Order: sequence, then C-alpha cells, then structure tokens
Amino acid sequence: MEDGKISVIMGIYNCAETLPAAIESILQQTYRDWELILCDDCSTDDTYQVAKDYQDKYPDRIKLLKNEKNSFLAFSLNHCLQEATGKYVARMDGDDRSAPERFARQVEFLQQHPDLQLVGTAVQHFNETGYTSLMLAPVHPDKYTMRDSSPFKHATILTYKYVYDRLGGYCVSDRTRRSQDRELFFRFFKEGFSGDNINEPLYLGLDDFSAVKRRTFKVRWNSFLITRDGYRLLNFPRWWIIKPFFKTIVKSMIPYDVIYRFRSRKAVRGE
Repeated sequence: MEDGKISVIMGIYNCAETLPAAIESILQQTYRDWELILCDDCSTDDTYQVAKDYQDKYPDRIKLLKNEKNSFLAFSLNHCLQEATGKYVARMDGDDRSAPERFARQVEFLQQHPDLQLVGTAVQHFNETGYTSLMLAPVHPDKYTMRDSSPFKHATILTYKYVYDRLGGYCVSDRTRRSQDRELFFRFFKEGFSGDNINEPLYLGLDDFSAVKRRTFKVRWNSFLITRDGYRLLNFPRWWIIKPFFKTIVKSMIPYDVIYRFRSRKAVRGE
C-alpha cells in the first residue's frame, strides 16, 4: 500500500552516459507516487540535455534544476530539497540504479517500524565487467556505528522530509565536498533519530576505477576531520579518534589499483 509521495533527489554532474539507466530505474519503480528532482551542477558534457529530454517527456514527474556555478553535491542536494513536496525523500545518484521494488520495500519498512525515521539498503556494486562487490550495511546501526563504518549507504537512504527539515539539509563546505553524508549522519544521531538497513541489494552502485580514484588523500583527510568533529558532537571519548587517524593514513598509502582489485573481487562489509 502506498503511503504518500516520495521526492527523489539526485545531484547530477558529467554523467550523460549513465543517467538514462538511473532515471529509467526510477520510472520502473513499483511504487508509483514519486517525483524526481534533478539538479545539474554545471556539467561540461551532455548531462543537462539528457535530463531535459526526460523532463520534456515526463513533465509531471520530473523537475530539472541547474546551479549557477559548480557547487558540488551537498549544495545540489539542498537545491533539490527546496523543491521537494513529498512526505518522504529518497537519495539516488546519476550513475547508479535502483531495483524496481526498492521504494515499495523501504516505505513498507518504515510503515512497519514507526519508531524509525530512516531506512537504507545494501549495495550491489558493478562495473564494466558486471557485478563486483556486495556492500553490506549494519542492520541496526546506532551512533556507535560511526566509530568504525558508515551506518547507512548514503545513496540508498529513504527518510521523512521532516528529518531533512529538522537537520537543515546538508552542510555545504570545502570539507564536505565528498563527505556530506558522514557529516549528516553525525547530526542525525545527535538529533535523536534512528534508522535501520534492509540488508538486501536493492541499490546497484557503479564502482569503476574512476570512482576509486576520487578517494584522494584530501578527501580522506576531510572525512577524518568530520569524524573528529562528529566524535565531539556525540561526546565520544577523545582517545577514540586515534583509530580513524591511523586508518586514514594507512588507506591513503594503498595504491588505487590494489583497492580496485579488492573491491572488484570480494564482498565488503562497511567501508
């Protein structure tokens, strides 16, 4: 049974080749009460035109926005949230795909668990060779999950619109350019919210070599700084920051091709 509109928010940038499959996966959802809000972040390829073609074909279902300048994902998602009219908000990326039953399963889960405000899923990774690693998520994460991994896979989450309203959306800063989700989840738990994961691969995420290369030392260091501040926010003991510090350093020393081979061959729990 459907239970209100879902606003699907998608920041898009230079994903012209993968965007059609991403949008088609939304069009094929068994849950039919949704709107798709796309925000182009000044792409330099045909991404905007691809999105515009879909908007022209489905004007009642798809909204298309465009940033005035390249402002990165957190800004784009906040731009989408300003136009969202649904009871629920779901994330989606322009190079990924959602299983047809994803939204129906997630809304049903929240209906059955009124004490929860958010639900994520596992992620089945794929690349040009086919399916690769299965990224599982903790079934019942809490704030202490933030010590060792991410409590939710960001692109898979579905939550209530009021949750984003209470949190004030995403934090826009240089530090959160690729870690906006981790910063959001710290505030999510600080606010007293709770969520679970459906540990089934209802989301398919592209994990090619270019995705691995985007995890630069700067990105990892900014994520560490967010972790440091998040630990303070949640009143964790100061010495807990030692482990993520060394974890950041070690991961930054591993060659990209080694990480890529690992992710391409094995099921991975956490990050």
